[in-house]
Amino acid sequence: MPQQQRAIDTRRNALYGAAAVIDRRGYEAATIAEMVQESNITKGALYFHFSSKEAVAEAIVAEQGEWLSQHLVDGDAPVQSIVDLSYSFVDALRNDPLMRASIRMTIDRAAQPEAIARGYGAWISTVESLLRKARRAGSLQSTVRPAACAYSLTSAMTGLQLTSDALTGRSDLPDRAEQFWRLVIPAIVRPELVGDIDVRPPARRTRRARKATARV
Repeated sequence: MPQQQRAIDTRRNALYGAAAVIDRRGYEAATIAEMVQESNITKGALYFHFSSKEAVAEAIVAEQGEWLSQHLVDGDAPVQSIVDLSYSFVDALRNDPLMRASIRMTIDRAAQPEAIARGYGAWISTVESLLRKARRAGSLQSTVRPAACAYSLTSAMTGLQLTSDALTGRSDLPDRAEQFWRLVIPAIVRPELVGDIDVRPPARRTRRARKATARV
């Protein structure tokens, strides 16, 4: 394996190992020794990439921006893109320790204020950009203001996942997200276009499509 790729893999392993510990124990309780053990790397390898526990935390929080760039599908249906992005977020919170740790540190304010602000800001600006595109396409109701709506949607999803985590360990989060969108979409999208937005979790869309195909 080329040395550069080995270094990339080691850094990634360090981030995932640290994230798994932080997800379980919280940032304050997590130790470098636990992160090293979870990552299956040496302490020297971790410190080669990160100068301190705080630097590890900053890198994990920064992963939100990277995640957004990888999961955003900015097509011709911007409101649908927002809904679909929310379900990708739901899936990450349930299955990706790196994303869970990043969100946990953002909410717990365990990283530097600037990094936390960038985390929230990346989500808000992404949703606002999609809403502005929807506004230009004539998809939104006239009373909807993209900046204010983006702030509210992002904040609501944050609260939704926190409540789901506290009550069910996020096991009901896909259902709660669907309920949320069934309430919100008619409030922001023009009435004649509401039916064009599929608010179901992607897994349910696939299952129903298979059933429909089987009947044909």
